[in-house]
Amino acid sequence: MRAADVLDVVATTGMIADGVRRVGGDAVTVRALMGPGVDPHGYRQTRSDIVAMTRADLTLWHGLFLEAQMERFFEELGGQRRVVAVAEALDKSRLLEHADYAGRYDPHVWMAPDIWTDVVAEIARALTEARPDMAEEFAANAAAYREELAALSTYAGEAVAMVPEETRVLVTAHDAFSYFGRAYGFEVIGIQGISTNSEAGLNRISELVDVLVDRKIGAVFVETSVSDRNMRALIEGAAARGHEVVIGGSLYSDAMGQEGTYEGTYIGMIDHNVTTIARALGADVSPGGMTGRLSSGS
Repeated sequence: MRAADVLDVVATTGMIADGVRRVGGDAVTVRALMGPGVDPHGYRQTRSDIVAMTRADLTLWHGLFLEAQMERFFEELGGQRRVVAVAEALDKSRLLEHADYAGRYDPHVWMAPDIWTDVVAEIARALTEARPDMAEEFAANAAAYREELAALSTYAGEAVAMVPEETRVLVTAHDAFSYFGRAYGFEVIGIQGISTNSEAGLNRISELVDVLVDRKIGAVFVETSVSDRNMRALIEGAAARGHEVVIGGSLYSDAMGQEGTYEGTYIGMIDHNVTTIARALGADVSPGGMTGRLSSGS
């Protein structure tokens, strides 16, 4: 394919960019604005980001107030260029309402593969609208990718089913795992709220220490894109009351792993999270994950 025929796409998150690569194949080039370890809740566009998006054939962002600091920019850009908020197309009946803001929803839909597959469908629609001549190729690629996502969802269900019911409590840095919890029967407790811009005060830490001690929860999880300061305070607070809590692992919440690694793909990201959670909470699953490709299993 000639370079002039390749669709130039900019995506905000790594998860969206990975979907573009899988659906678009050789017909697209894609740049993700937010790399590993980057928190999208507080991210602001840089000068180079603005240049890339104003030159791109298509810009894909998540929506649902995930990129809260960039929404006005996308509204303005949409008047000049092709811009699509891919998660906004989801049926609202599938979304979890925001606990603090009426009319807003939890944006972390990628935590449930069966919901993310509908976002992939919207990515395919946006690519097809930009390049209708590639419609058949995009449709075939999207169908193949959705089969992989279905297999991922099946693996996740089987892995977490081995976690004893009494230990299905997921304590994380911020409330990014509610869709995971709903899909797989976990109680999810985040120190911070849905957005990492919310603050966790001393009262919140004290409340959660009580939860850990009273319910004898022995493992909590840090996140690659969120500071572990509050989690360390939680562990120290429990220790001061004679209850040992360990870090069960580091989870990918708002960003994927390093580019070029298995964990740097959407499927690898979720495989890592599911496997890490299941193993830390008592399930006998392989450290290599769904296909043996996780770095912890090598």
